[in-house]
Amino acid sequence: MESSFPLTQGLAAMAAISVLPVIAVVATSFTKISVVLLIVRNAIGIQQTPPNLLVFAVAIVLTGFVMNPVLQDAWRILLENSGSFETLSGLAEGIPKVSEPLKAFMMKFSDEEVRAFFVQSSQRIWENAPAEPAGPQDITILTPSFLVSELTRAFEIGFLIYLPFLMIDFAVSAILVALGMQMMSPTVVSTPLKLLLFVAIDGWRRLLEGLVLSYAG
Repeated sequence: MESSFPLTQGLAAMAAISVLPVIAVVATSFTKISVVLLIVRNAIGIQQTPPNLLVFAVAIVLTGFVMNPVLQDAWRILLENSGSFETLSGLAEGIPKVSEPLKAFMMKFSDEEVRAFFVQSSQRIWENAPAEPAGPQDITILTPSFLVSELTRAFEIGFLIYLPFLMIDFAVSAILVALGMQMMSPTVVSTPLKLLLFVAIDGWRRLLEGLVLSYAG
């Protein structure tokens, strides 16, 4: 009969809590949302508005909304298997079950080519490792694959958003040169125009809606 390990449970809980911020950044929608918001802020030319705290707060709120089904599934599995967490072997078996919804989410939004790359790389880098070869659904493969895929998509979105604002900068610079006002900073004129354009098209609402709906289906 297996004995209980209250100390082990406490250590496991502390370890899980300490790892949660890292998981929230690398294994959720937080990365793409926060990167896109920061790129948009820089594209408009107002580097400190909104402040970083507000940008990350918006990213956290949207991440919680997007990840809500995953969290609910993980919590349901945790409650169903709560009894097995009283032993060390139960912890080893229960943690992979709880992480299944998160793995499914990362599997869905990670590119197959990126997963294949990390599988091939693991076969070369971990050639002499005693562990079994990692597969595409292994957490050690899914996590970097998902993170790279999210960063790639974030910069693709950022590039498309940046282009209109860049054209405004070019147009303002050309007009100032044509008027002989080379000494005047183009930023002084282009920033209000970019803000006007962003407000006129209801930019924040459309941007946030698009980010959320990118995880639909």
